[in-house]
Amino acid sequence: MKNEEFKPYVPADKVTPEITVTSVIMGIILAVIFGAANAYLGLRVGMTVSASIPAAVISMAVIRVIMKKDSVLESNIVQTIGSAGESLAAGAIFTLPVLFLWAKEGKMDEPSIITISIIALCGGILGVLFMVPLRNALIVKEHGVLPYPEGTACAEVLLAGEEGGASAKSVFAGMGFAAVLKFVVDGLKIVGGTVTAPIKALKTAFSVQAYPALVGVGYICGPKIASYMFAGGLVGWFVLIPAIVVFGPDTILYPATALYENANITIGDVYAADGASGIWSCYIRYIGAGAVAAGGIMSLLKTLPLICKTFVEAVKGMKSGGNTSSLRTDQDLNMKIILGGIGAMVLAIWLLPQVPVTLLGAFIIVLFGFFFATVSSRMVGIVGSSNNPVSGMAIATLLIATLALKATGDTGAHGMQGAIAIGSIICIIAAMAGDTSQDLKTGYILGATPKKQQIGELIGALVSAFAIGGVLILLDKAWGFGTEAIAAPQATLMKMIVEGVMDGQLPWSLIFMGVFIAVVIEILGVPVLPVAIGLYLPLELSSTIMIGGIIKLIIDKKKGASSNDESSNGILFCSGLIAGEGLVGIILAILAVMGVDSKIDVSGSLSINWIGTLVLLALLVFCVYISGRGKKTGNEKAE
Repeated sequence: MKNEEFKPYVPADKVTPEITVTSVIMGIILAVIFGAANAYLGLRVGMTVSASIPAAVISMAVIRVIMKKDSVLESNIVQTIGSAGESLAAGAIFTLPVLFLWAKEGKMDEPSIITISIIALCGGILGVLFMVPLRNALIVKEHGVLPYPEGTACAEVLLAGEEGGASAKSVFAGMGFAAVLKFVVDGLKIVGGTVTAPIKALKTAFSVQAYPALVGVGYICGPKIASYMFAGGLVGWFVLIPAIVVFGPDTILYPATALYENANITIGDVYAADGASGIWSCYIRYIGAGAVAAGGIMSLLKTLPLICKTFVEAVKGMKSGGNTSSLRTDQDLNMKIILGGIGAMVLAIWLLPQVPVTLLGAFIIVLFGFFFATVSSRMVGIVGSSNNPVSGMAIATLLIATLALKATGDTGAHGMQGAIAIGSIICIIAAMAGDTSQDLKTGYILGATPKKQQIGELIGALVSAFAIGGVLILLDKAWGFGTEAIAAPQATLMKMIVEGVMDGQLPWSLIFMGVFIAVVIEILGVPVLPVAIGLYLPLELSSTIMIGGIIKLIIDKKKGASSNDESSNGILFCSGLIAGEGLVGIILAILAVMGVDSKIDVSGSLSINWIGTLVLLALLVFCVYISGRGKKTGNEKAE
């Protein structure tokens, strides 16, 4: 389709309400809710999901159904602001928890809410501003070429106004169902959250968790991605762990000696003390870290030609002053405002004491920030936000930034803080740029005013930046990052990378084993990142995610639905599952900080353990199956 032939839903010469008091307030509320929920999810399993679809259906339910207003562009602003919270949270949780981990080790003071918020705000605003010059090149000129799956699906949801109420019911049903189950499992602790079956013949164990969000993640990702993650888990737990225990029981191998603070501890001792999970903690997660790092870098290298093309076009767009059209649907933020905002953020990064970054660090942020904004914006246009290798971009940035700081003599606590600050801002920039491009795609289809959407993104970034600081501090005080409850897998990986470069103590043999596993996977033509993430995460997470993928496969075969149909009842229900569990997780964190968690814990007398867990899994399967009903496919009528 040629761009000049495209006609948006709302014509350019028609002016309807967009930024209103209602849309801004609703957007801010959803930004905080989905930001907190995704922060919790990402810190548990290392993955986040797009909030655009659930935010869209909720806004439709309130504005069109409850308030009886016919304003699709107003609903679009709600989801634009609301989805910004999820994206900023996704970027922040991959890196900022490292500061808390170092504080616990006595390497530095615990970061304040102001420090976290300023770092997040700088990254959020830069991510939006860097994306603006890319809009014409990616959204307008390549309409029909770059699909932007979430952005297109979100537009479809908003256009299906008469279905807004029914769609919202799916989201709210998932939220309520997951909230109850999460409170029963982790609040009252009536049933066990994890089922583990030791397999002594292989010196390993198989485990699965009964958490709604994990099933939701598997359903949303689909059977292919879920199976890749599960395959990575099987390689780690049924190949590498048995091999390590069987062939090296008497071997003394770092980093177990450091983790257990025993210079004479053997692999056999580790297995005797903590079983297969001990072997995973000491060795497998480092192999997985190498695979994740290699997968992220290879993802960047494969898209390098497209990246360079987009980067050149963006620079040309900035030189020409951007889009100067008088049409409402072509109006971006003024280029002077964009350049002034970028300059202000760079000065803030350099001069504010809360951001421990030198002038060199500020220069690295500008250079790599704009570069990875182009990467992220084009990547999400092809594969969607869920498959955007943000962590891979952060890894590449951290390696370069840490080496540069070390070369200039900026080492120790200050250098490590600076490296994480640079990596955090870059990671948030990439996440926000990807989200902004998806939202602008939605607006392009609907006929929204780009300038107003960009203002909405900035509002969402501002609010979410201050909310994420409180969320991170709350979760750390409740359970602590790096624990079983809040594993913070990406942040732990980033910590290993910075310390390994600065101190030279990274277990490189294990890291490179993971690197070459990733190379083999790439040669076989299998997507590397999901397999690597499955290798890096505990098996109980990827096995439950696999259950969600299988449910999706069954429903798709029964209903003839597309795995990428993000506006289906099942996807909306599972988005609700993730949001509901995340919100209750935040509530339980508040109760833990207040010391109330022990008073509602009845595990000592009523725990049903694994039987209850299997019952919960059966209920999840049933409810997600029910969520697939009523989907119109082809000539089939909705039930």
